[in-house]
Amino acid sequence: MATTQQSSTKQDILEFLLKHTQATALELAEILEVSPQAIRRHLKDLDGDELVIYSIPENTGTGRPQHIYRLSQRGREHLQKSVSGIGAGYGEFAVSLLDTLAETVGKDQVKTILQKQWERKALEYRKRVGKGALEERVAALVEIRKAEGFMAEFHPIDSDIHGDERFMFMEHTCAISNVAESFPSVCGNELEMFAAILPDCSVERTHWLIDGEHRCGYLVQKI
Repeated sequence: MATTQQSSTKQDILEFLLKHTQATALELAEILEVSPQAIRRHLKDLDGDELVIYSIPENTGTGRPQHIYRLSQRGREHLQKSVSGIGAGYGEFAVSLLDTLAETVGKDQVKTILQKQWERKALEYRKRVGKGALEERVAALVEIRKAEGFMAEFHPIDSDIHGDERFMFMEHTCAISNVAESFPSVCGNELEMFAAILPDCSVERTHWLIDGEHRCGYLVQKI
C-alpha cells in the first residue's frame, strides 16, 4: 500500500511540474498536502531517475536554499507514456511510415492524406461531442482527448465585452508529438478539426508545444 501511495505522489509531482513548469519542495508539499520531508524524498528519487532537474536561484538570503524543480525531457516522455500507454517506438514507427509514404508518393500527397484523416476524425468527434451547451461540449472533447492519450483539461475564463462564453482548452502532453515534430502540418489540421467540432465558436491557438512551450492551449470563444 505504501509503495502505491509513493508512486501516486511521484506521479502527482510530475503532473504538477508539467502543468505549472516549476515549483519548490515547500510549494509541492503545500499543494499536494504531503509533508516537506516526504516530498524531498520523492524529489530525490525522481532526480535519481533523471525525471526532474533543479536549479538554485540567486539571492536566496539566509536559511536553506529552496531548489526550484522542473521536469526533464525524460520526465516529459515518461508522463506521455504513462498517460497514453504508448511507448516511443510506436511514435517512431508512425514517423517512419509517413517518411516512407512521402518518399513513395510525395510530401504533398502525404499532407492530403493527413488532411483527409483529420476531416474524418472531425466528423467522428462532432457526433460524440453533441449539440449541448458549449461548456458541456468542451468537457466532452476533453474526455475524448484524455481517452486518446492526451493530458487535457479546460477551464472557463471571463466573458468578453459582449458577454460571450470563453474557455481555455489545454493539452499538457501530445500523443502525436513524434509525428508533429516531423510533419507540423498535422497541428494545423488539428486546429481546423477543433474549429469544425465547435462550428459556433472561434478557436485560437495560444500556446504550442512545438514552439517550446509546456502545453498546447486553445482559446474557445462563442461567436
